Amino acid sequence: MIVAIDGPSASGKGTLARGLAKALGFAYLDSGSLYRAVAAKLLAAGFDPNDAAVAEQVARAISPDDLERPDLRSEAVAQAASRVAALPPVRAALLAFQRDFAKRPPGATGGAVLDGRDIGTVVCPEAEVKLFVTASAEERARRRSKELIEKGESGIYARVLKEMRERDDRDTARSHAPLVAAADAVEIDTTDKDANAVLAIALAVVAEKRKSFRRD
Repeated sequence: MIVAIDGPSASGKGTLARGLAKALGFAYLDSGSLYRAVAAKLLAAGFDPNDAAVAEQVARAISPDDLERPDLRSEAVAQAASRVAALPPVRAALLAFQRDFAKRPPGATGGAVLDGRDIGTVVCPEAEVKLFVTASAEERARRRSKELIEKGESGIYARVLKEMRERDDRDTARSHAPLVAAADAVEIDTTDKDANAVLAIALAVVAEKRKSFRRD
């Protein structure tokens, strides 16, 4: 089984994906970490994240070890990753990596959980379960500010909210693989829900899908 989870930044999709993968015993891939890894390597080398040719070269050379970089969660990398993710050559370069993970999850598990922004629409349109996780921009900015402060970084709410909205605009307006819910995705609004409540909803969706398999 493939579970595709999409949604904007700080919506809670990563927390849900990790929890769901653990509960189901599935392999997990944070596709956003792929774009963050490309962005981190570009920034570290002094390259412009908007340079499609260089970004594509970096993307094609990404390895699993790059996903463990300690700087992937920094705000600078997050902003650069949003720009990198808007480049069609980069998305094409990383597409095979994601699809291979979904079809042949490591560890011979019974399935895979992938989260990102175009998993259910582009990467794995055949996924048996598709979830679209969202929350208000204000709540997402609050969560992100708290996360930054806990890491010792600047977490000024007004700035984070402005950057959050700018990133949402880039993600939804890009011509290639924009952030949008798949037509058959189940939407979960996490604005007023904790992680356990969101996980319970997702597990119920998976259970219902498995029932439909047995009926078929």
